[in-house]
Amino acid sequence: MRERPVLVFDSGVGGLTVLREARVLMPDRRFVYVADDAGFPYGAWEEDALRARIVDLFGRLVEEHDPEIAVIACNTASTLVLSDLRAAYPATPFVGTVPAIKPAAERTRSGLVSVLATPGTVRRQYTRDLIHEWASKCHVRLVGSERLASLAETYMREGFVDEAAVRAEIEPCFVEHDGARTDIVVLACTHYPFLVNRMRKTAPWPVDWLDPAEAIARRALSLLPRDPAYSEDRPGREPAPHADIAVFTSRSPDFATRRLMQGFGLAARLPESARV
Repeated sequence: MRERPVLVFDSGVGGLTVLREARVLMPDRRFVYVADDAGFPYGAWEEDALRARIVDLFGRLVEEHDPEIAVIACNTASTLVLSDLRAAYPATPFVGTVPAIKPAAERTRSGLVSVLATPGTVRRQYTRDLIHEWASKCHVRLVGSERLASLAETYMREGFVDEAAVRAEIEPCFVEHDGARTDIVVLACTHYPFLVNRMRKTAPWPVDWLDPAEAIARRALSLLPRDPAYSEDRPGREPAPHADIAVFTSRSPDFATRRLMQGFGLAARLPESARV
């Protein structure tokens, strides 16, 4: 069993999509899931303030958990602060999450691709640079959703979501031009895959919804020291015999959130005053 954990960080519950894939590839690893729920949602933050918050927060996380690797399972944070984190904590490898524009450009047949993201990710020059580098021959529509991340949080905690609200948020992704239609939508927020079944149901026509979670997990695995027991047919040893933990920056997750974490095999860490 590995002693140093893999730390997975997100503004809320969206990074659970990445954690789920990482556990498949690294069943012997110990995981610490960190939800910056006190700062959620990130999309509306002023950039300098959010950058300072995340860099400062990681100082405490690195000191307390000493992760072998940190996965920033959040597009908004990654496109803003990944280079700052690497500079501030050079001993900790960081894996970021950026819009899957390159694979979308490689797979599209119509040449019409939409990137569904938070407003913060849409605003980033980093995102536009990815489009310029990898998708210059495609028509890429950037769609900044104000509500989808919050809708995903509600759905995961309560099991219900307003399908009309989901439809309204994804509608701008669907473009028709000269007889061609959008055929790929990049899910550029780790919260969004939790709603993908509702997106399929409410979409005006079928598209490929591109979820980068598995690719992120594979990238993290590639940067870790190879387990001698590893093989392609048996990618890890037996699952680690312990409960991984979830840490909340608010220090006060509600009951539904704690139950959700338990469903993902995570023990929610609470302040002493909240424990029973």
